[in-house]
Amino acid sequence: MIEEAKLQVILSRNKDQDGKFVYGVKTTGIYCRPSCPARKPKPENIRTFKLPELAEAEGFRACRRCRPDLVKIADPGLSLVRQVCKLIERHVAAEEGSRVTLGWLAEETGYSEDHLSRSFKKILGISPIDYYDNRRTAIFKKNVKAGDSIATAAYGAGFGSASRLYEKSHARFGMTPASYAKGGAGAEIAYAFADCFLGLMLVAGTRNGVCAVYFGDNRQALLDELIREFPHAEIAADVGRLADWSKSIVDFLQKSSEALPGIPLDMYGTAFQRRVWQALLDIGPGKTKTYRELAEELGAPKSARAVGRACATNPVSLIVPCHRVIGTDGKLHGYRWGLERKEALRKWEATH
Repeated sequence: MIEEAKLQVILSRNKDQDGKFVYGVKTTGIYCRPSCPARKPKPENIRTFKLPELAEAEGFRACRRCRPDLVKIADPGLSLVRQVCKLIERHVAAEEGSRVTLGWLAEETGYSEDHLSRSFKKILGISPIDYYDNRRTAIFKKNVKAGDSIATAAYGAGFGSASRLYEKSHARFGMTPASYAKGGAGAEIAYAFADCFLGLMLVAGTRNGVCAVYFGDNRQALLDELIREFPHAEIAADVGRLADWSKSIVDFLQKSSEALPGIPLDMYGTAFQRRVWQALLDIGPGKTKTYRELAEELGAPKSARAVGRACATNPVSLIVPCHRVIGTDGKLHGYRWGLERKEALRKWEATH
């Protein structure tokens, strides 16, 4: 949910806040400056971004009425980050074979490498090079979904060759580039159902590990959600190794255990998402942390909302324990499978 202060700025169309953030409307795919005179969106459809480039990286396009992409950034730190983002975007768009380096960015901006890196990470929570890799990866996914071959998609995303993409594929996706394609094109994904005290559970995975753990009340609804996530994968029921992984999870939920069994994972995400997911794995059973505490531990104290989004996009519930994160007010905030299940999990861990 959008922060109340920013929501009031948007609803009042406060021009004084232009240049401090932009907001995107999920139902239209458009992002605006706070003072935009367009029809006021519903709060649940609003997403805020510190920079226009970040909104565009998420697929939003600039409003032609208020032109948020042309607004002058008020904060010097944000201005520097925007300059770096633009340099990276231009480099990727030009399909340069050479790789962006921190030294090159420092030379182009006139700042030292240390100052540039610290300023960028303080605001976005990731390094300039992580942002560069994320943008190339996003373009690669888009190209593959559009029908390009792996080699063509990799070259078009600025990797120079498919081999460079594969060098660190597991660091970016979990799945290989060939199996990812944000639709699992070429991937073979098996699934299995199991009953537990949280209701019906669907576990899905590739040969490498589990890629999804969903909870619900209807088999077809859970299967449909898996198909929406991987529309181009070969998806079929499984009674082999995946069934063993499912049994391990169910056994864990039925017995007193201090930690989940060693189940391999095959999940993908941005560099920041993966940092958040790793931090979640470090929260012990029965323990909790706030979104703000996690953000501070990651060295990005202003990224509590980004941490919340990373928790919300965690595809392997329970194994990566996003249910152990709460709001700074001590209350439960958001859980993909419902707050009742989140509370049930917390109570279960407290008693086991």
